Amino acid sequence: MCTMRRYIPIIVLFLSIAFCGCRKASYPRPYGYCRIVLPKAEYMPLPAKEPYTFDISRHALWLPIPNKGDGEWMNIHYDVLNADIHCSYMPVKGNLRELTDDAVQFVYKHVTQASSIPEREFVNEEAKVYGVFFTLEGNTASPYQFFLTDSTEHFFRGAAYCNCRPNADSLRPVLDYLEQDIIHLIETFRWK
Repeated sequence: MCTMRRYIPIIVLFLSIAFCGCRKASYPRPYGYCRIVLPKAEYMPLPAKEPYTFDISRHALWLPIPNKGDGEWMNIHYDVLNADIHCSYMPVKGNLRELTDDAVQFVYKHVTQASSIPEREFVNEEAKVYGVFFTLEGNTASPYQFFLTDSTEHFFRGAAYCNCRPNADSLRPVLDYLEQDIIHLIETFRWK
């Protein structure tokens, strides 16, 4: 009996090693992102008296910016998304080429950060709305930009910005929501 008591600590030691040694190896977990709850997309006509009209999200505010030089400047602010679409309107005075070149040049300033910049053309012959929608893929400050014109009198330009550090992975739900809203804006855009 005395000899058996000597082996109890050794048996306990082997059992504790066996139980502790059977666990899975731990690996670092990938960085997680907060869940973003997005509102349902709902639209209403633009409540402003501008030379154009389009449907704006019910979850956004139309904020005109007083006298910022030539033309008119305004923001579409999404408080829920912490994002803005910076817009500008310029009357065309024989300078359509200059306005479109300026808009395209502004898009390609992001070429160092963008992995690619696909373009999508929009044409609405009935409403005389012609434009280009740019998707700047990658971690860019402005993931979407566009311009619209009737090619004779009006020029409208927009650029989306999230008010945070650009990270396309964590912002994907917000970016998808903004893309749908911008495409809806373009498709409902009309000159007055």
